[in-house]
Amino acid sequence: MDFFNPAMLLGGLCVGVIVGLTGMGGGALMTPMLVFLFKIDPLVAVASDLVTSLFMKPAGAIVHLRRGTVNLKLVLWLTVGSVPAAFGGVMALRALHLGETTNTVMSYALGIALLVAAAGLIYRAWRQLVINRSAWGEGRPVRTATPQIVVRPVPIVILGMVAGLFVGLTSVGSGSIIVVVLLMMFPALKASQLVGTDLVQAVPLVAAAAAAHVINGDADFGIAFSLLIGAVPGAVIGAQISSRAPGGIVRRALAILLVCSGIKMLGAPTLIVLVAAGVMLVLGNLAWFWVVRRANRKAEQRRVELGVDQNGRRAPVGAEGFEPPGPSL
Repeated sequence: MDFFNPAMLLGGLCVGVIVGLTGMGGGALMTPMLVFLFKIDPLVAVASDLVTSLFMKPAGAIVHLRRGTVNLKLVLWLTVGSVPAAFGGVMALRALHLGETTNTVMSYALGIALLVAAAGLIYRAWRQLVINRSAWGEGRPVRTATPQIVVRPVPIVILGMVAGLFVGLTSVGSGSIIVVVLLMMFPALKASQLVGTDLVQAVPLVAAAAAAHVINGDADFGIAFSLLIGAVPGAVIGAQISSRAPGGIVRRALAILLVCSGIKMLGAPTLIVLVAAGVMLVLGNLAWFWVVRRANRKAEQRRVELGVDQNGRRAPVGAEGFEPPGPSL
């Protein structure tokens, strides 16, 4: 591969914009793009994407470290599990001497990782809906106090090991898997801490996986360089327009893209992929509209019970849209 490829630059730019716009991890988008659009060998695509991420992750991590939005205990125990798993997973794959079977293994691993990433994206959207459509109104979740985050080393190390193995084999997981699991394990963790912790722990994780691939000679630095010079300004552009773009629609499109890419990597024929895309486009949107309406009804009912308006302020008795709680029956 040439050291500079304009088509790769454009692809990196597009992925960077989507990442900046939605916060979606680049690995879940970049690697399938390299495999499907540019016909890059899956192993080389994974390795090159990891090298690219190695230069992108520290910028965001430094910002969060300066702002103090990083849970360093979580970072420590995640790193204990993820770094050896990422490095060892890549080395073990090479040590097995699978030959031509290596690409098949990588394709199946990448397909599973993409489906997990899609499930995680849907869960995050649902979780955010539940939080923001709380009794205090959109964007104002109910919190009586700041709960203490209790870090238990054993489950965190196991999470790090699983994510490290995924990242080493597929380049997907440093954000897609860890963020979702942390959200389930620590629902009280602030959004800024969630993102900051994930970015900081991803630096040593990606470094270990990238180092293993570089040692094995898998990475193509021409691909990595072209992607990098496109992805960095793309991420900046996406972040700038994120407040104006319909992020929910973009995320739904990403979920469909990830599912279709995942089942394609698992060997599904093109017709099945197209049918799956159509079903998700229609039924998925209908299901999401139903979930939103149900959440809105519950939030409105809860506001009436508490006697508060959408901003969390206590409403006067008899105010329009509010009724005083009736006697218990």
